[in-house]
Formats: sequence, C-alpha cells, structure tokens
Amino acid sequence: MKKKRIYLNAFDMNCVAHQSPGLWVHPEDQSYRYKDIEYWVELAQLLEKGRFDGLFIADVIGIYDVYGNDKTTAVREATQVPVNDPILLVSAMAHATEHLGFGITCSTTFEHPYTFARRMSTLDHLTKGRVGWNIVTSYLESGTKNIDIGDRFLHSERYNIAEEYLEVCYKLWEGSWEDDAVIKDRDRKIFTDPAKVHEINHHGKYFNVPGIHLCEPSPQRTPVLYQAGASARGRQFAAKHAECTFVSMPGKEPIASYVKNLRAQAAEFGRDPQSIKVFALFTPIVGRTEEEAWAKYEELSQYISYEGALSLLGGWSGVDFSKYDPDQEIEYIDTNAIKSVLESLTKASPNKKWTVRELANFAGIGGMGPVVVGTPKQIADTFEEWIEDTDIDGFNLAYAITPGTFKDFVDLVIPELQQRGVVKKEYEEGTLREKLFGKGQSRLPEDHIGAKYRNLSYQLQD
Repeated sequence: MKKKRIYLNAFDMNCVAHQSPGLWVHPEDQSYRYKDIEYWVELAQLLEKGRFDGLFIADVIGIYDVYGNDKTTAVREATQVPVNDPILLVSAMAHATEHLGFGITCSTTFEHPYTFARRMSTLDHLTKGRVGWNIVTSYLESGTKNIDIGDRFLHSERYNIAEEYLEVCYKLWEGSWEDDAVIKDRDRKIFTDPAKVHEINHHGKYFNVPGIHLCEPSPQRTPVLYQAGASARGRQFAAKHAECTFVSMPGKEPIASYVKNLRAQAAEFGRDPQSIKVFALFTPIVGRTEEEAWAKYEELSQYISYEGALSLLGGWSGVDFSKYDPDQEIEYIDTNAIKSVLESLTKASPNKKWTVRELANFAGIGGMGPVVVGTPKQIADTFEEWIEDTDIDGFNLAYAITPGTFKDFVDLVIPELQQRGVVKKEYEEGTLREKLFGKGQSRLPEDHIGAKYRNLSYQLQD
C-alpha cells in the first residue's frame, strides 16, 4: 500500500515568539529579528532547502488584552505584539526562492474586498503563483475599538460577512477579466480588449462593488484558499470554500472528528471530500537521541511565561484567566472569541480535567497543538501515525525557538521522512495550487463554488 504523502508548512508570524510566549529570552532564539527582511529571507531559504510546501504566516488585528482586562501583560510579554503586516514580507522571500509557497492571513472583518483582491493579485503575479490566503474573520475584540465595524463582530455575523466577501473576491478574480482580455497588440496600440473586461456590479448587504478588478488575471487568479476556523460555523464555511484548512487541537480524537465532519460537509456542497487538505498544528522538539530531545524540551520549558501563555489563551478563548487560581479546573465557557479553543479541551476530551496551570504549560510551547519530542525516527513515526489515524494531510509546524526548531527539523527529520517516501525530495514545477493538487491545476477546480463566477461575462455586462 502506497504511503500517503505528508505536506508541511512552517507556521510563523511577523512578531516575537509567536506561539511560544516567553521563549524569546532563550539565548538561541532570533525572533527579535522579525522586523529584518534578512531574517525572513534566511528562513524561506532554509524551508525551501527542507522541501517545505509553504510558509504559513499568521496575523491578528488587535491585542491580547483579555488577561487582566488591559494591555499590560501582552505588551510586557510580547504576546503577539509588536506585530507587523505579513503580506509585505513575501516579495523578498519569493525573490530569494523558486518553489516555496506563502500563506497570508488576512481578515474579512477588517479588510475591504476590493483593495484586498488587488493586493493578492499583485502578490500572485510577483510570486508567479505561489500565494495562498488564510481566510479569518478575526477574534480579538480589541481590534474593533480602532476599526469601527458596528455590530458586525458577532461570531455568526462575521461569517455572514465572510460569505459575501468571498463572493466579491470570486467575481473580481474569476469573472471580471476574461482569459484573453490582455492582447498587447502593438500594431493597433491596444493593450487590453475593453470588451473582455467586465464590471462585477455587486450590490449586497455588506459591500457595494460595481467596478472592474484592477488587475489582469494572475497565474492562479484566486489564491489557494486556507481557512482556520474550527467552530461549527467555521467548519461549514471551510467545507464550502477552503482548499486547505488549519486546525489546532491537543489530541488525535478531536482532530479526527473535525476531519470526518469537514469532509462530510464538503461532500454535501458537491465537492470531493478528499480535495481539502487538512494541516494540524505541531511543534517538534528533535534530538539525535531520545535523551537529547527530552533534555532540550526540559531546557526550553524553563523559559515558558505563565502569564504570557494565559494572555495568548485569553485572546483566543475570550476568558480572563487572571481571575482563576492556577490549580482551578476550567470548564467550557461560551464566548464571542474562538469557540473551539475551550471546547476542544473540555468537550472533545471529556476524560481530561485541565487546570489553569496545566493549560498554560501546555500552550506555552507551540500554542494549542501537540508538542512531539524525540529522535527523527520517533517524530516521523508520530507523523505517520497521525496521518493514518486522523485522515489529516500534513502539519503546520510551530517553533519553540527560531530558526533553531526549523533548522533541527530540516537537518534531522526531513531526511528520515524523505527516506520513507512521505516527503518529496524535489519540488514539482508550477504554481502553489499545482504543487498541492497536481500539474495543470492552477485554477480553482470545477466543483469549487468560486468556479461558477468565471463564466459570468454575459451577466456582468452593463
């Protein structure tokens, strides 16, 4: 039986420490260089050396001010603040690499689709089709204090906005310009045939976008679509729109349940259930021997920030953990932030009782995904086991320290995975979508909802 290929993304953010609050003080951590383009270029080249499929760049609009009900802890601990824009990193990294893909997080709550669509088309051109979009609806209420969006921040309303947002983007990317609109006819002095560029005439509940897309068709037109929502509404949205999803849960049981549910819903939308690639969050701590790996983990654990971890968790869950005793058990609390965070811990793992202290220690390295510690063989065994038991397709690898975590993985684990035939030894040519789904598949597949907007020229005419 042929082994299932494992897809790999590195998971990072244009900030300090990202998912491992406190570890920026480790003497080998270089995340303080997040504001230097050289750091990102070096990281991209390292990942391409390791034949990673992509660099997945997270983002947030707002600060983690739930813990203690103010900014103090987040700012002191560098809990994803300061944080810079992710999209501006990509051009330099793409120029320094040939194959690595780039997943950019951008919020449908805080960005207007017309200008966003232009930025993504521009990036798709500049990267020669190596860009993806991680669709998020945002969860930090602190962001709404600086960007007035009225009452549109309710969990269900955010996804209603996202649905229309995607409709606008599909119309712009897929339907506004015909494939042969740009003719570059020097003799007739016509660069673009005006008859083949169409106003989209979108007039909806949230957006009015009557005009044409400002960009000519890019290699993929629509970027590869990622989605990271794990709530019931998020899964429904992903089943309809996502080509790849990113899930962060602490164990195999809740992830397997998520994947099964997602694929079933995708089938209900008329999609091939296996066409959605699911990436699970993992943080690998690798050593040449098991003793070395565990010694490294114990050493790294000494740098975990209790309050930093809880400020991160507070932003994700909407729960102010400063009000809880460290040894108090937590229960599922319905919040307006990420509903799935506490649910994945308490409802999906009913036999495990988590205290606040345990939760902070668990999330202190790598966030809400598992930390796997061991030799290259042990980590490879774990990866294959998760692929088999949960039906995921790959991993978003977070770091404890950077670039050390990624360098260890590239130098030690990648050769083991390649030897087993589950990670590619060479890249295939083509766009990011082709690299993920096969040669000749630069465009959205026909069973994707976005594909229906590509032949609307007769409807989009004035």
